[in-house]
Amino acid sequence: MSTVFNFTFVPWFRSVAPYIHKFRNQTFVVGLTGEAIAAGKLHSIVQDLAMIQAMGVKIVLVHGFRPQVNEQLRAKGHEARYSHGMRITDPVALDCAQEAAGQLRYEIEAAFSQGLPNTPMAGARVRVISGNFLTARPVGIVDGVNFLQTGLVRKVDVEGIRRTLDMQTLVLISPFGFSPTGEAFNLSMEEVATRVASEVGADKLIFLTEVPGVRTQPFEPPGEDNPIDTELPLAAARRLLAQLPPPQKPTDPGFYLQHCVRACEHGVERSHILPFAVDGALLLEIYVHDGIGTMVIDEKLEELREATIDDVGGIIQLIEPFERDGTLVKRDRTEIERDIASYTVIEHDGVIFGCAALHPYPEARTAEMAAVTVSSQSQGTGDGEKLLKRIEQRARMQGLESIFVLTTRTMHWFLKRGFAPVDPDWLPEARKRKYNWDRKSQVLVKKL
Repeated sequence: MSTVFNFTFVPWFRSVAPYIHKFRNQTFVVGLTGEAIAAGKLHSIVQDLAMIQAMGVKIVLVHGFRPQVNEQLRAKGHEARYSHGMRITDPVALDCAQEAAGQLRYEIEAAFSQGLPNTPMAGARVRVISGNFLTARPVGIVDGVNFLQTGLVRKVDVEGIRRTLDMQTLVLISPFGFSPTGEAFNLSMEEVATRVASEVGADKLIFLTEVPGVRTQPFEPPGEDNPIDTELPLAAARRLLAQLPPPQKPTDPGFYLQHCVRACEHGVERSHILPFAVDGALLLEIYVHDGIGTMVIDEKLEELREATIDDVGGIIQLIEPFERDGTLVKRDRTEIERDIASYTVIEHDGVIFGCAALHPYPEARTAEMAAVTVSSQSQGTGDGEKLLKRIEQRARMQGLESIFVLTTRTMHWFLKRGFAPVDPDWLPEARKRKYNWDRKSQVLVKKL
């Protein structure tokens, strides 16, 4: 068991390291729904947040209290009223909200204070500071509906939040705000988290919610053929919101999506919708390549570009496993450094997940596409097609008429993409002299 654990743990931990480096000193705003706390997920989420903070991330935690307020209203025989997707906060509802906020703040601070031996919180010292970081204003009357003590964020104390984060302290914000005259207003967790993330310049806004994310076909029922869309460019998210009916409740597809879009429009690079029902959802989304929820981004994360000398180490790390199993011919570092200008790479969060090289033979009006590699973590996501298209584009720009590959194991992949088998004698003379007849690689050609 120990050997199996070591064998899996070491490569896993090494694969996480680039994300640890990347996110150190970044700021994440986490919106935690009251439903997650009601479902008993608080302690595991707090443990994950403590680990993330220990790895150098600055965290602002905004909690919700929708079910807790509703429970107190029921206990008092008072009906919860909503309109336009917002609570109508009458005096009784305001009292219930204040009671719920106080209780939840106590529970959250207590959870961060635990440090029992043999638990993930052992040795952790997470200081939590909460305060009057928000100024609020009333929603007022909308379409004839008086929202009473329901409010909107007027101003965020950005400087106060940043100074607190710089003290290696977690900032805890309840969805309550006060007017300059001291009047209390009930706010929505989603709006507070979005405004705070936008104004402090957060790197991520993360909602831990009762929904798993946005599906690739939001109007169809969930299923294997309708999975969660893990990456939504901002433009696509905007189009989708325009097609969806105005959200009224948290389970509507556009409810959290509208806040993710708004955050990205105001400078937050990435916004996430995660299911709190999945244990470790935060860790899986932040430190694993594909994540588990829906991420709205202002631009595509994968950067497809020509390689530089700084990429040599990443390329070697990527292709080494495929050289060991015989899929690729072994290349030494000197050879890769010499030919680095021929390589195209796909980079994701500072990690190279794909590469391919183009070696031209101008006298024969063709070029070899070599070292075609896609990380096992991103195979099946279309990275191979992106590399092929870029290599074809580079070949056309050089005035070449075809590209060819030599392969022993991936013949069918290339055949499906327009390549045709030829005899090795077809190869340009310079390449034919280097052909390894013992390896018996298939030669495939694609006309451009």
